[in-house]
Amino acid sequence: MPTPPASGSPQDRPPLEPIRVLRPRRTDALAELFKEMEQGTGDLEAVAVPDPRSWDEGETQELPPVRTDGPGAPRRGDRFGFGPGLRRAAVTVAVAAAALIGFGGALLLHARNNDATAEPPRPTASAEPTATASAASDPDGAGTLREGDSGPAVTDLQQRLLRIPNIYDNGSTGGTYDATLKAAVARFQLWYGIRGDETGVYGNDTRLALESRTATGTG
Repeated sequence: MPTPPASGSPQDRPPLEPIRVLRPRRTDALAELFKEMEQGTGDLEAVAVPDPRSWDEGETQELPPVRTDGPGAPRRGDRFGFGPGLRRAAVTVAVAAAALIGFGGALLLHARNNDATAEPPRPTASAEPTATASAASDPDGAGTLREGDSGPAVTDLQQRLLRIPNIYDNGSTGGTYDATLKAAVARFQLWYGIRGDETGVYGNDTRLALESRTATGTG
């Protein structure tokens, strides 16, 4: 036999009722929204809509119903007409544009770097030293003597020619390369077959031939 519950136990207390919390609705914000909508429509211009009964049904055509299943049904994400092919084309165009922009930027950067690191133009040599060098390099060889020259080298030439018979008889040894000495040099070149130098010019070939015939101890 169950024992009666003791007085003051939880079973003697009345059951608790659920508490309901009432929150006031924000009607002010809703009223302000409707008020703004009414004010915005006040500035709009009324447009006359033609009576549908006046339309010519012969010029209209009923569109076929859209299939929601099957192979011809539009896929998800294609409701705006952007199919897979169009999306791929758009992505390809975007990638190509980005590549062109990057390539153009690289070219501009490379051109700027080249301009910054380019060496300043070096001064070119003047034409005067070149002309002087070409004049110094005589085609008849270094130390060539010709009409108008003077000095010890001309005196040595005159003394050597005096030792060759019938070439420079009774010639001067004053050290001046005059017309008489030029004629003697030309005569020596002609008689001994010297062709490497200009006529009447004491060049390398003429010098070797004359020195070989007027060496020390020979007459």
